[in-house]
Amino acid sequence: MHNLLLLIVCFLAGGLLRGSGRLPSATPSVLNGFIIHVSLPAITLLYIHDLTVSGDVFFMAAMPWLHFGLGALFFLLLGKLLDLPRATVGALLLTGGMGNTSFLGLPMIEAFYGKEGLASGIIVDQLGSFMVLSTLGITVAGIYSDGKPSPGDIVKRIIFFPPFIALVIAFLLLGTDYPDWFSAVLRRLGDTLAPLALFSVGYQLNPVHFRGNGLGLSLGLGFKLFLAPLLLYLFYVHFLGLGGLPIKVTLFEAAMPPMVTAGIIATEHGINPQLANLMVAVGVVLSFLTLPLWWMVL
Repeated sequence: MHNLLLLIVCFLAGGLLRGSGRLPSATPSVLNGFIIHVSLPAITLLYIHDLTVSGDVFFMAAMPWLHFGLGALFFLLLGKLLDLPRATVGALLLTGGMGNTSFLGLPMIEAFYGKEGLASGIIVDQLGSFMVLSTLGITVAGIYSDGKPSPGDIVKRIIFFPPFIALVIAFLLLGTDYPDWFSAVLRRLGDTLAPLALFSVGYQLNPVHFRGNGLGLSLGLGFKLFLAPLLLYLFYVHFLGLGGLPIKVTLFEAAMPPMVTAGIIATEHGINPQLANLMVAVGVVLSFLTLPLWWMVL
């Protein structure tokens, strides 16, 4: 529970310090740069190295890919039907299509399912969510950014995305023992991700951003917190007939609010930063109400 309190404190601290004017306006950009270039690669090198595979690993890892696919169909269709701005669709694809399965998901799993559920959560996050972010997420960011890059440029962005580089290195080092000092350094650097990310989101949250973003926010969070988990629940439990703790944890991860890192990437690429930050910030707050409901359903 102390992990959840840490996230809440960092989120509130970001909002309070923004209001105080004590920090420069470039603070979120600096924090986001540190997260992408240092914190995420450190976590990847650490947790991918320690992964253990179980019989349900395919279904656990597949969930974030299915979730992103559902999000793409939903938001692209609504974008055409409602004539939504291009940047709005891009922001919703990123934040509504990927969940916060790591630094909110893992503490929530421990709180509701105990430590025995964490292994399943790590597989969902590292083999699912993180790989979706590093490939499809970066592709969407490239397509919806102002520059309209070529396919070659998008491939370069994926290949040179620091967490993706760390992911490749981590797979190459599977079976190799890390020195104790190296694991300790990675762990300390990785621990900076959650507080810095929530601080950055809180710092960028501004009530003024709700103006003009009400429809996009409602559609995005309605899909992320309710529709997507429901569809995945029906598919996994009623169509495939799967059950057990790993599947429960997987579906619980599907109900997580929008991924903070996806919001950061949308912001860094100029894809409706206001909506992206609202999706993350409001989603985190609402998830404290919706996640207990999904736990009861599961």
